Amino acid sequence: MLPENENTIKFAVRDEKDIKIRHTLAQVYAALKEKGYDPINQIVGYILSEDPTYITSHNNARSLICKLDRNELLNALVRYYLTGK
Repeated sequence: MLPENENTIKFAVRDEKDIKIRHTLAQVYAALKEKGYDPINQIVGYILSEDPTYITSHNNARSLICKLDRNELLNALVRYYLTGK
């Protein structure tokens, strides 16, 4: 049994998830740009509707973004926008 005054260590799974989200978004952004789409508008359309047809299948981008949990994606984007982290 641990003493009550021991501090709890936080496990930062979020960092790993954020890295994966950032990497995936960069790949999706690049694929959309290569195909001549406006990547921001297309990604926003996907996030709002969860309709994967907003994302090109070029370079496997559609498959990649569908592997992300949309709530985690939104959480990471809002957190980054508001805190820079």
